[in-house]
Amino acid sequence: MLKKMIVSMMLLTVGGNLLLWTSSVKANFNGKLTVEIDGLKNQNGLVCVSVFASSQGFPNDRQRVVSNQCSKISETPLKITFDNLQAGSYAVAAIHDQNSDRTLNRNLIGMPTEGFGFSRNPEIRTSPPKFGDAAFFLAGPNTSIQIRLKYF
Repeated sequence: MLKKMIVSMMLLTVGGNLLLWTSSVKANFNGKLTVEIDGLKNQNGLVCVSVFASSQGFPNDRQRVVSNQCSKISETPLKITFDNLQAGSYAVAAIHDQNSDRTLNRNLIGMPTEGFGFSRNPEIRTSPPKFGDAAFFLAGPNTSIQIRLKYF
């Protein structure tokens, strides 16, 4: 009986230490996200990519982005990399900024006149997707996603 109690206590101690270790590893984890942009209509202007960690501000609020980059189009598909992202859920919004003003331009009725896309390539009808429709989980040291741009 004493032997069983000692073994049980040892298992609890090891399990507790393992739990502490894995939560510590998650807290210190930094990964790299590579976003591959495909479907570009031409090589004019820039491609701008914004990474969001929550639904707040997704996909338009520049004040709420975790990280963003704009890049000249040197190749297709274009790859943009974000380093040092903590493990967690993210959603990405991308635009083909053909006139290099770093804004998704729209016509008089609000339809985008430049290409746009989102992580997980959700179907777009009359409004941008919700964060949950575009969200993915970054958990490994190297995560790659593909975004296919859409044009109206």
